Amino acid sequence: MKTKPVKVGIVGLGRWAKVLTRTCANSQEIEIVAGYSRSEEKRQAFEQELGVPSVPDMKAMLSNPEIAGVILTVPNEQHLPVGAQVAQARKHVYTEKPIASTLEDGLKIAALEQQYGITVTVGHSARLMAGIRQIRAAIDSGELGRIAFMEANFSNERALELTPKAWRWYKDKAPGGPLSQLAIHQFDVLHYLGGEVVEASAMAAKLSPVGAEVDDQSMTLLKFADGKVGYVGSCWTSPGVFSVRVFGSKGLMHYEIDFNTWDTPGQLHKNATLYIQRGKDGYAKRQELQVPESDMFRTELEMFANSCRTGKPGELSAYNGNVAVAIVYAALRSIETNGQYTRIADVLREAQARVRERVHDVA
Repeated sequence: MKTKPVKVGIVGLGRWAKVLTRTCANSQEIEIVAGYSRSEEKRQAFEQELGVPSVPDMKAMLSNPEIAGVILTVPNEQHLPVGAQVAQARKHVYTEKPIASTLEDGLKIAALEQQYGITVTVGHSARLMAGIRQIRAAIDSGELGRIAFMEANFSNERALELTPKAWRWYKDKAPGGPLSQLAIHQFDVLHYLGGEVVEASAMAAKLSPVGAEVDDQSMTLLKFADGKVGYVGSCWTSPGVFSVRVFGSKGLMHYEIDFNTWDTPGQLHKNATLYIQRGKDGYAKRQELQVPESDMFRTELEMFANSCRTGKPGELSAYNGNVAVAIVYAALRSIETNGQYTRIADVLREAQARVRERVHDVA
């Protein structure tokens, strides 16, 4: 018997809401049935463009018994207050990455699961790309041998376009610039591919001529629990690129996409590069691998639908989302201390202590 699609709402009706709504329209697992924004103009435009009915307020959405979960595409600092509203209504939460603008808020969002019996899904979709999954399969099968080193880069030209009207201009809104906006994707990818990250060391620079508060260049070194090392680079003043390379004793694999297809992931495979170099073979003897068609956004939303249906958290968990944020904050601390290594566990423990202190103060 065919399962009916899970019905969900969406809050925050900007560009990214439109991307995800179009994605859901191509899925048989999930259906967006209501949209909400504080702006009546945005609600009307969203309804006219995408055919999704809008609601006048959150109460109208959250009181609908047919809606099992809510997708949040609101600004990062609103993830916790809006997510808490959704959870209090006993509806499952999907939030775009990062899980929150601060690690403390991210931990509070994770706590909503136990507090209200709901699940939290975090939109770290990059780990769902077909090329990334193929690299993971090669690691798991032993085809690459022992993995010793990984490197990743996510860059684009955003810092050349910033103005004081953009929230990404400001340190408190986009700490570290590309570190918190782009590199965080790769932190999650390398966590997925390499396992527990124990330490981070970073440096940054400000080279864009526009004069924004934020740094626009970022380099972060990672140490993993099993001894391997990794590197994540992010330049905010260059053409867009997203690439991952994994080095093992039996071979290396390289995956790269055309960043211009990021918003249309169903097209990623057409211009993506994936190859393996085995043994002592040089680059000229690499084996080009076919990248299968996939859609990372549809996959993440269908994972959310499954969590709504089963009540069980999936791979895109609040824990993984908070690890990615913790690595960002470890890198920021390292930048402030001239590159000293910062332990991820220390950053998480200190944030947890601050959350407990605030709860105690309120009580």
